[in-house]
Amino acid sequence: MILLVGLGNPGTEYALTRHNVGFMAVDEIVRRYSFDGWSKKFKGEVCTGTIEGKKVLALKPHTYMNLSGEAVLSVASFYKIPPEKIYVFHDDMDLPVGRLKVKQGGGSGGHNGIKSIDAHLGQNYHRIRIGVDKPAMREQVVSWVLSKFTPNDKQTLDELIEKISNHIPLLLTKDANTFMNKVK
Repeated sequence: MILLVGLGNPGTEYALTRHNVGFMAVDEIVRRYSFDGWSKKFKGEVCTGTIEGKKVLALKPHTYMNLSGEAVLSVASFYKIPPEKIYVFHDDMDLPVGRLKVKQGGGSGGHNGIKSIDAHLGQNYHRIRIGVDKPAMREQVVSWVLSKFTPNDKQTLDELIEKISNHIPLLLTKDANTFMNKVK
């Protein structure tokens, strides 16, 4: 089984904010591949589906970003999913809107959701970093990630998320380079 995790914050006030691009990406994958409906379990929402013959579980933690690792560990432990089969979609301020990078392992880049997952699971999972751009001034980080996208940025993001969903089978077969080239 493969675990797809979308990072974000629960609640309507956070929907469509920069910090919730992980939720947005996983929601589109779930929609595109007609997963079962979401149910509340494991400190979040989960649903299951199949992508090109692979059984996939999707998770949106409801622990708020800084405690995301609790929900991921809960699901991974219950289903005995090793970190190598976990794919985490999250926002990244070091990338412009419409860009993404994929890697397995590595540091958190200062992202508190990733720090939490690292603390609970180690670092050997896959990270799909989705660009949200950065604020003009460093002290504006919190208000920036909790802000909504401009209409132009939202359109660019929607196009990227559609490409992610269309090409996710490549990523799940461990062809990250082809996946990134198709999504660009």
